[in-house]
Amino acid sequence: MKLATWNVNSLAIRLPQVLEWLAAHPVDALVLQETKLTDDKFPTLEIGEAGYQVQWFGQKTYNGVALISREPAGDVVKNITGFADEQARVIAGTVGGVRVIGAYFPNGQAPGSDKFAYKMNWLTGLRSWLTDELKTHQQLVLMGDFNIAPEDRDVYDPVAWAGQIHCTPEEREHFRQLLDLGLTDAFRLFEQPPKSWSWWDYRNLAFRKNQGLRIDHILVSEALKGRVTACEIDKLPRKNERPSDHAPVIVTIDG
Repeated sequence: MKLATWNVNSLAIRLPQVLEWLAAHPVDALVLQETKLTDDKFPTLEIGEAGYQVQWFGQKTYNGVALISREPAGDVVKNITGFADEQARVIAGTVGGVRVIGAYFPNGQAPGSDKFAYKMNWLTGLRSWLTDELKTHQQLVLMGDFNIAPEDRDVYDPVAWAGQIHCTPEEREHFRQLLDLGLTDAFRLFEQPPKSWSWWDYRNLAFRKNQGLRIDHILVSEALKGRVTACEIDKLPRKNERPSDHAPVIVTIDG
């Protein structure tokens, strides 16, 4: 089984890239973030013609998530149960016996801001909900754009980014608390090349200079951890014309 996550930063612009990527990487499920489409504008026809089922949860201009899968997803949930939120950030469904949760974590803007406070509250709500989800679904994968670089090795310049958004002690503590639920960072199960990032700013030739952050993650439950055989970042789409600033991350699960 192969699962993937990709912040596409506007599906209206990057639908051809997503379809091309799926043709080259026929994963069992792909979660998207920042689709930036209202539900009535979602390209269900094109995705269906590519041989996939899709569940989506949209919002005008901002946010928006989707779950694309080979087989229909069951028991679909949109946003965090028990956490009131007007923003379209989470979609969950069961695919092939695995609970797949795709999430677009809040950016947070800057420490001390209202948006940072929202991010902290959102993360607390997510953890509470996941505690219940893990009781029901032993085979669970949480993946998406976390907007958190969990360690200094996930940042091209840890000194410059110290205390900045994505790298604050508060955000990293929330990431650790997710791991404490019994989840594992699939990417770190394997020896990885140094300077492995999943996001590069559009500005200052960041991609060309490989100045990025690893903020897109796949966390797997204890029941799946021993079956993970690979996890990688596919940098190739970042070279596309008009690319997303994020790259897909893929996990392979045996059996």
